[in-house]
Amino acid sequence: MDQLNMLRSSMKENGMEAVFVSNPVNRFYLSGFTGTSGYVLITESEKIFITDFRYKDQAAQQCEGFEIKVHNNEQKVNDILNAYNYQTMGYENEFITVYAFEDMIKSLDQTILIPLGKTIENIRQVKTEEEISKMKVAAQIADNAFEHIVKWIKPGKTEREVALELEFFMKQKGASKLSFETIVASGWRSALPHGVATEKVIEAGDFVTLDFGCVYDGYCSDMTRTLVMGKATEEQKKIYNIVLEAQLKTQEAVCAGKSCKEIDTVARTIIEEAGYGPQFGHGTGHAIGLELHEYPRLSQQDETILVENHMVTNEPGIYIPEFGGVRIEDLLRVKTDGYESLTKSPKTLIEIM
Repeated sequence: MDQLNMLRSSMKENGMEAVFVSNPVNRFYLSGFTGTSGYVLITESEKIFITDFRYKDQAAQQCEGFEIKVHNNEQKVNDILNAYNYQTMGYENEFITVYAFEDMIKSLDQTILIPLGKTIENIRQVKTEEEISKMKVAAQIADNAFEHIVKWIKPGKTEREVALELEFFMKQKGASKLSFETIVASGWRSALPHGVATEKVIEAGDFVTLDFGCVYDGYCSDMTRTLVMGKATEEQKKIYNIVLEAQLKTQEAVCAGKSCKEIDTVARTIIEEAGYGPQFGHGTGHAIGLELHEYPRLSQQDETILVENHMVTNEPGIYIPEFGGVRIEDLLRVKTDGYESLTKSPKTLIEIM
């Protein structure tokens, strides 16, 4: 498993005999365990999974090649760790609570605890072919949901009804859950970048921004499209076309070897030159995988160099208070010679007549 080999290489470089993983996302990444209680312990030669009685059978089935250890009221997790007598052990300092950390210090008084920082998250940045195939399924489910909702939505529906229809459809098609709470923002609310669905009634003439995604076998999709209910006004067409140009030009710029800041600058320059810079207040995109928002980020603050099989979103937008907003978002696989879009839905302005 490449992930474990990379983690073990980092352990060796940083003088760690073992790594203790408690973050559920990283736990799943390393072991495949989908339950809600468990810990991963990795050494140079061992893979150990620690859980309680409720999950011992599930762990035995899902955690291939792992030795399963069961903790109970008498033998706590730290007691199991202490029995191995490691001199050094990495821990997830960006996840563990202060209470749990203080308990570890007290219990493992012979072990030097070394903070992992984002070691595992950095390994997760570059996706394997297996991970990408799962994300492609999640993206296809979202595409199918968009095709469905375009035929279903009409004035008089509430935002919440639209969100529920999207959720029901995606779960029918194999999604385990939503990637995030679905955004359905209509009319003036489309100027809210994270305007989650409300009981507002969708009206003729509204912009309607749909930002949604699903999880398939642990991996997320994320897409956004903006519709117009009825015939678009000239001002609506103008704003939409500026965002579309920024999104398409940014897409063309994506490839391995470019920095996240460089990619963000493409979209930002187009929108600023059109006179709407202050109305584009977020980054152009973010990495995605087991979590909706991963690193790196396509923003002016991130100079990470993109590499092949980074998975990122491309989602510029313009948001005008009391008028409305437009965002268009695709999910992209970074390649050495460009990109592959996992999102296939059309991006030309759709008018719901």
